[in-house]
Amino acid sequence: MNIQIFGTRKCNNTKKAQRFFKERGIKFHFRDLTEKGLSNGELQNICRVIPLDDLIDTDSKQYKKKGMKYMVFDLEEELLEDPLLLKTPIVRNGKDATIGYQPDVWKKWIT
Repeated sequence: MNIQIFGTRKCNNTKKAQRFFKERGIKFHFRDLTEKGLSNGELQNICRVIPLDDLIDTDSKQYKKKGMKYMVFDLEEELLEDPLLLKTPIVRNGKDATIGYQPDVWKKWIT
């Protein structure tokens, strides 16, 4: 099992995801999106499971701050340039991925 959690330290759902795996003694790699975003390859792997349109957080402060509601933009390019536009947490286990707090799915990964 190779768990990766992409999120921010301030995100409550990211904290809950980390707690979920810690309580079960499962090691994971955490990437703080405020420090380093997703690579193009990572984004492509996630998009094999989660549609690109589902990854952007249209309710985020960053989305509103940039005024993206009224813009035409390349979604993939924007997500690579500004990782704070992503919904968090993104949790990966090999080829599988989830977005948001999904303990029911993660329990299936463990068993």
